[in-house]
Amino acid sequence: MNLREITFAALFASLTAVGAQISVPIGPVPFTFQVFFVLLSGLLLGARLGFLSQLTYVLVGALGFPVFAEFSGGFAHIYGPTGGYLLAFPIAALLAGYATEKGGESVGGMTVGVLLGLAVIYILGWLRLGFYLGGNFGKALEVGVLPFLPLDLLKGALAVGIARPVRRMGGF
Repeated sequence: MNLREITFAALFASLTAVGAQISVPIGPVPFTFQVFFVLLSGLLLGARLGFLSQLTYVLVGALGFPVFAEFSGGFAHIYGPTGGYLLAFPIAALLAGYATEKGGESVGGMTVGVLLGLAVIYILGWLRLGFYLGGNFGKALEVGVLPFLPLDLLKGALAVGIARPVRRMGGF
């Protein structure tokens, strides 16, 4: 990796940490702006750097730095109710970046990437939350997926709307 790539990966890890602080607690899973930066990291940085940026974010938080929602950190978050979402972030960025690269940076490719990324975030998040709730996967769907779908689809559309012109300008 060169200095430029390291800088961009660190930038998106930091932006995801900032996005975590834009938080509205509504239950075991808060509304945050993390998903926007996770998806944008994949769309702009590509699969490899998007993955590394989000892996950095998760590792820094797991080590105890207060980068998760409400300025929290620590390994307990990985094992807690939101752990599945956090662990999905690097995979989501990877998928968003991969689909963008394979789709020729088209709106269609980026949209597929966003949808794949969101699917991974929701599936892993739902599973972990379901186990955390004692196997109540219906409740996990009710409190950890359904309330977030409309806003996350909007965040995904916004990420595509920003990534497309930025990539065309050659910024990434």
